[in-house]
Amino acid sequence: MIFKKTTALVLIQIVLLGSIYSQILATDTLRQQRWNIHFQSTVIGQWHPAFHSPYVGQNSMVPREGAKVSITTTIFAGVRLWKGAEVYFNPEISGGEGLSQALGAAGALNGETFRVGSATPKVYVARFFFRQYIALSKDYEWVENDANQLHVKRPVSYLSFLVGRINTADYFDNSSVAHDARKQFMNWGLMAAGAWDYPANTRGYTYGFVAEYVYKKWGVRYGLATLPTSANGSQMNFDLSKAAGHMLEAEGGWTVKGLEGKLRLLGFANYANMGNYRIAIAQQDTPNIKLSEKYSRTKFGFGINAEQQVTPEATVFARYSWNDGQNETWVFTEIDRSFSAGAFTSGKYWKRPLDNMGLAVLVNGLSNAHRDYLAKGGYGFIIGDGKLNYAPEFVVEWYYSFAVYKDYIFISPDYQFVLNPAYNKDRGPVNAFGVRVHAEF
Repeated sequence: MIFKKTTALVLIQIVLLGSIYSQILATDTLRQQRWNIHFQSTVIGQWHPAFHSPYVGQNSMVPREGAKVSITTTIFAGVRLWKGAEVYFNPEISGGEGLSQALGAAGALNGETFRVGSATPKVYVARFFFRQYIALSKDYEWVENDANQLHVKRPVSYLSFLVGRINTADYFDNSSVAHDARKQFMNWGLMAAGAWDYPANTRGYTYGFVAEYVYKKWGVRYGLATLPTSANGSQMNFDLSKAAGHMLEAEGGWTVKGLEGKLRLLGFANYANMGNYRIAIAQQDTPNIKLSEKYSRTKFGFGINAEQQVTPEATVFARYSWNDGQNETWVFTEIDRSFSAGAFTSGKYWKRPLDNMGLAVLVNGLSNAHRDYLAKGGYGFIIGDGKLNYAPEFVVEWYYSFAVYKDYIFISPDYQFVLNPAYNKDRGPVNAFGVRVHAEF
């Protein structure tokens, strides 16, 4: 009942504030913004019918449970300081929970839920960072007013430096159609490269530095960020000699007959106080990864991310990611190999240009060491049924986003089919149904 009242109140406020904002604070396209402010609120409800489950472990998806609801609300405030310099501040509140508290599937079903152990709404700082652009060309282009983006002239070629509290997935492994659980696909394995254990705390944020070189449609970026002191932890380790995440990505773009495409190649390496799967197996009959933890252990891998417009309104995409899978999953989710592909289209074809729809498939896998650890009864922080009859985890997701009020409010029914949840062919399949209400201005 609390969430129903909260949702209704948020939607009323969005309609009123959005109308005022569009009339009073609308961007003058001939002038650069000194400041801006944006707002989003997302409510997601999900439910699944009972599924086959001969046994249940500590981290299993519950075969019978009621509907779950999550909510996040964020303010995006930005200020231009001097030429090329900007500061952004994002206070955020989140509450509620996902199905089975986001446990039991490596490709968790709701990208807006976190493994925080409490459904009570909490206010925190999501992002607070400084960014400086240095022009490398005399040609400039306008950048549209958006969340964490001022309407300014930006050089076509530039160097940029960013430092502060950030979400590393904002800058690496991007995608125009499979990246944002608030508007697009909700599965964790579709909003980012599944095998990239990206630096973050429990809620998805960290402290870091990102440097970027862009030459027209080509670019390369490097990032360094803190990791938590424990797997899936909220406290960050600021001793970069002991724990940190490194990211390096190259990106290229092209246009063929007016249709745009992009390719991104990502490499990553984390080092922290990680446990080792083989050592944990050797230590006990029922292994506990925590007992094998040691500093200087690493997790490294790569990701390939491509997208291509096939018409001005439709885009196809594919991702592949891999990590070595020898040491403990530390941050994101327990995936060591992942492949996804899908398609997105706007509703212009059926005369609803603000609507959009997406369909994708996702296949996740584990390293031999990781699967042996789970088969012997080991647990990670997101999966573990007490034993394992291994098979790749297979997910299909479909959503349709209805524009309810201009481009301020959207309602999106969502369906996800999960075969072999948590890589276990003894359990499932799971049919998850959801509805997302997203409002922004």
